[in-house]
Amino acid sequence: MSRLEGRTAVITGGATGIGFASAKRFVEEGAFVFLFGRTRSRLDEAVAKLGPHARAVAGSITETADLDRLFETVRAERGRVDILLANAAISEPTPLGQIAPEQFDRVFGANVKGLLLTVQGALPLMGKGGSIILTGSSASVKAFPNFSLYAATKAAVRSFARSWTPELADRGIRVNVLSPGGTRTEKALELMGDEGIEALRGATPIGRVADPDEIGAVAAFLASRDSRFMAGSEVFADGGIAQV
Repeated sequence: MSRLEGRTAVITGGATGIGFASAKRFVEEGAFVFLFGRTRSRLDEAVAKLGPHARAVAGSITETADLDRLFETVRAERGRVDILLANAAISEPTPLGQIAPEQFDRVFGANVKGLLLTVQGALPLMGKGGSIILTGSSASVKAFPNFSLYAATKAAVRSFARSWTPELADRGIRVNVLSPGGTRTEKALELMGDEGIEALRGATPIGRVADPDEIGAVAAFLASRDSRFMAGSEVFADGGIAQV
């Protein structure tokens, strides 16, 4: 497959989970991928697996200096961004009544402000045919106990896609949201454990949680010209959990 041949992609939160699975698929389909994340050792491991068509830059989406360094590296080495997968996010499950102000600032700072800064940083390098993919969540439309803070950030992400679509239409840049359901990633296991993953499996109509590669396949579709008539859309890859 070569749907992404010659294209340059940037993926935040790209060292593990859905970000890495998407990077793997992008490279397989011909793209050169820049991975951005906070942990250098994880990034180096990811690049070693992906091969010569991947490059890592360490930093945080909440730090404008780090994002400036990321996009200056992309500019110097590739000259442009064709695909941006704004995937980095954090989740701190906490019941209502126990959410601290600093926790609110931390989660919204990463998932909303950090995503905004990421997109704004990429825009000067993007042109006609560009695809921006924002990672949302089925939690934005389906209630999960203790995840209200995370869900609210993902609802904001969905709103961004709606607002940015007409703003970027004249530049030929599309914005869409990819919203996974339960996915077996290291982060999900850390947050919910095997018992939580099993509960998600039981609540998912097709009877299982996703493999990250399945979400990466949808990301590749949204990155490619196969989705060229899609803008402002939200694609749920959730096994039906928020659909029925």
